[in-house]
Amino acid sequence: MPSQEELQQRVTKLETQVEELKAQLLQSQKLASVGQLSSSITHEFNNILTTVINYAKMGLRHKNDATREKSFDRILSAGQRAAKLTSGVLSYARAKGDRRDELDLAQVVADVLILVEKDLQMNRVRLQTDILGNPVCDLNVSHIQQVLMNMIVNARQAMADGGMLFLTVRVSEDGAMGEIVIRDTGAGIAADDMRKIFEPFFSTKTSDENGQGGTGLGLAFCREVIESHKGRLRVESTVGQGTTFTLKLPLSVAASGRKSA
Repeated sequence: MPSQEELQQRVTKLETQVEELKAQLLQSQKLASVGQLSSSITHEFNNILTTVINYAKMGLRHKNDATREKSFDRILSAGQRAAKLTSGVLSYARAKGDRRDELDLAQVVADVLILVEKDLQMNRVRLQTDILGNPVCDLNVSHIQQVLMNMIVNARQAMADGGMLFLTVRVSEDGAMGEIVIRDTGAGIAADDMRKIFEPFFSTKTSDENGQGGTGLGLAFCREVIESHKGRLRVESTVGQGTTFTLKLPLSVAASGRKSA
């Protein structure tokens, strides 16, 4: 019969393996999310290339300085957009382990929106973003980006015929937390399902034509990530009117000190 020490070693080994598997699952989900958005990202790159080609042709056809300067400006702008999109994809897909950094929540949201804006447009979802205050938090940016991606894709799927997505970044009323509010005008969640939505493998939907949704892992993962940051995840929903998720994350100690100084 194994000794107490041997049993403890086995338990420790199993816990380590579980953490490693969770990290692998997270990375797989991240890469799958990029793959699911590949159609809209490819569409955006095609628009950028079309802009570059058309203004390059215009610059070659017209020899006057004003037209050529306009062409160069548009080509430069398109190139910067492509670089930003590429940087966003690489940053999102890259594994960053457990590292946490002091980050502006508004910038984290903006970096994710680079990847999903075209997907929202293609699915007739209009976006309104409100930045209220300047909350700075200590975050594992990779994990928080995945949470936001899950939330935004869920919201988009809840609006099958299009709708409005409202994203708000703000400081909580008590000044202790940064908040990201994600509100959609979609189908809403039934009261019976609301009690189970954070349970692993529970899902209210099946995968769509792009393979998004239906695993039941998304919201369970989201809550785990937020709670690992000492934060909270709240949800309110009305059937037929929409759903609101509020992510609450503690402000960084340094940021809080600067605010009170």
